[in-house]
Amino acid sequence: MAGQFDFLWNTVRERAKALVNPISYSTFIENLVPVDVVNKKIVLQAESELAALTITKNLMEKLREAVVSADVGLTGAIIVVEGSEEYSLRETPDAVEETTVVLDPRYTFDSFVVGSSNKFVFAAAKSVAENPGENFNPLYIYGGTGLGKTHLMQAIANDIQQKKPSLKVIYTTSEKFLNEYVDSMYAKKGAGRDTETRFRNRYRNVDVLLIDDIQFWAGKYGVQEAFFHAFNELFSQHKQIVISSDCPAKELTTLEDRLRTRFEGGLIADIQPPDIETKIAILKRKALEKKYAVPDDVLAFLVKNSDNNVRTLEGRLNTVIFASKLHEEKISLSLAATALQEAIGTDEPEEVTPDAIIRATCTHFSTSKDDLLGKNKRQEIVRARQVCIYLMCEMLALPLVTVGKIMGGRDHSTIIYARDKIAELMRVNDKVAKDVNDVKSAVLKQ
Repeated sequence: MAGQFDFLWNTVRERAKALVNPISYSTFIENLVPVDVVNKKIVLQAESELAALTITKNLMEKLREAVVSADVGLTGAIIVVEGSEEYSLRETPDAVEETTVVLDPRYTFDSFVVGSSNKFVFAAAKSVAENPGENFNPLYIYGGTGLGKTHLMQAIANDIQQKKPSLKVIYTTSEKFLNEYVDSMYAKKGAGRDTETRFRNRYRNVDVLLIDDIQFWAGKYGVQEAFFHAFNELFSQHKQIVISSDCPAKELTTLEDRLRTRFEGGLIADIQPPDIETKIAILKRKALEKKYAVPDDVLAFLVKNSDNNVRTLEGRLNTVIFASKLHEEKISLSLAATALQEAIGTDEPEEVTPDAIIRATCTHFSTSKDDLLGKNKRQEIVRARQVCIYLMCEMLALPLVTVGKIMGGRDHSTIIYARDKIAELMRVNDKVAKDVNDVKSAVLKQ
């Protein structure tokens, strides 16, 4: 097979041949087929479940060593079975990891900039932190990318840990929860260990459970089932549950109805895009954190024609600060204008819109809008579609559901897959990275 990942796999396979004994190599490794790259790991398809289990249990360390020593920008491998739709088999059958996502100490209520767009959800989050399990259970927070959902989630966790250290708090992402669930199922099946029980107890014996970006479970009914039972157990004991997503619970149509109704039974609070005053206040706070004094006229310039993504705003600020260091000049309006012009090729960039991204993508890949948004499955059209989705997710503060609707009515899982696929390919494939950057530049110049 001459697939798009062969150039990576051929290099790795040569390294594996030198590390694995000849019989094991010819029986198991040689026949693996590269099918994807996910989270900097090459996804390899085995001929049977037995082959996948054997590799995972006995050869994975050598295979991982081969991947790393091949120096192709990858960190490991994932083994899947032919015909599987999800990458369910992981690198090792070890017990479920017992560590939580590390909280960022900078994410506190004091460091969160409150404005008219987020004061309701801020008040709800503070109330939950003050009286976990008593007010607003569950608390469901939703909003577009870069508006502060993760900041508030971790602020709740940090506040409870500081003021109520006797309470057991777990903050995690939906992806990590999913990975732990899959690992527990696979480890139980492959190694006979009782990791399923440990996974279950880990998420049911807590006082506060916070799970970020619940939309990533779209279409994954096994993990939804596991969370459903954990949710019921915690709720019956009046333990606090906090969930975040990029869209309202009612729009999570690929989640089971019984989960959505439970989310809707608590308090649903949305974070709206910040107004100009809030954007300026956010940038002023960020500048102070970096120990830089930025004049008000520069702050106003930075938010002019900007999108609603706070991370994009901070990126503009970082560009100006870097220019100030580079040229050893005080930050001024003229310095800011020059720095942004050099960074993005325009003095006053127009607000980016979905149509602008679609037009630029169609032009770059020489395709029509109908093909881009339609069901055409030619490889070059699929790649153009994935690039377009990636840029919409990166450049616009839109819920994934909205991106899916814009891109021809596609569902959550398709949008997530396309976005993550391009993000990974950009790290290992210079052509893909150039395509993305060329389209992005074209969008900013429109």
